[in-house]
Amino acid sequence: MRRRRPPHFIEPGGPLFFPNPEDYDDEGLVAVGGDLSTERLLLAYDSGIFPWYDEGMPPLWWSPNPRAVLDIHDLHVSRSMVRVMRQGFRLTWNHAFEAVMHACADRDEGTWILPEMVGAYTELHRRGHAHSVEIWQGAELVGGLYGVQRGALFAAESMFHRVSNTSKLALIVAVRAVFSRGVRLFETQLLTPHLASLGARAIPRHAYLAQLARARARFADLHGIQPSEFMFEIQS
Repeated sequence: MRRRRPPHFIEPGGPLFFPNPEDYDDEGLVAVGGDLSTERLLLAYDSGIFPWYDEGMPPLWWSPNPRAVLDIHDLHVSRSMVRVMRQGFRLTWNHAFEAVMHACADRDEGTWILPEMVGAYTELHRRGHAHSVEIWQGAELVGGLYGVQRGALFAAESMFHRVSNTSKLALIVAVRAVFSRGVRLFETQLLTPHLASLGARAIPRHAYLAQLARARARFADLHGIQPSEFMFEIQS
């Protein structure tokens, strides 16, 4: 493990710059301060960094080691999830981005998805850099996921459910759709048992950064995804 290095301080309105994450320890706090401008957020994701902090704090910028990724070939759809997929939920793409963010933030244990984050990521969405998948039961939004795209990277940020297993369903259909459109690196930040059950795995940060550089050089078109692109051949 690398020796702890103090995070880089970004003055309010300071230059668009992030240090090399590989110069930092496994916890991965690389910078403090700055803002959530579109340009700074895009540079962060291009650098393998994301913001994560609590209310009343300045932005904290992280690149932990290891990182969690999910490849289409590793995606695991259990029999129980097959049954969920057959329940007749309606699936949409980019129809309710801000509503998905608010739903992801609505959790009893508190949230890092602060109002300024909702505003900043909604602006990313408006400019075509962030996307959402929505799961509907009738007219009610019951599950969803949102994330940031950079080239052929899709960085999944958060997901939610109001009906059992709809967050898993959102992740499954998102992976299916974005890989079909050219994504080559699907990141989920930190590995959890929930994500591991779907096939996510941890890789060293240096490997993630190398994959990120290759993905950034490629193109993926994630606009106009249709519900048919979410579908799998479901085996009985």
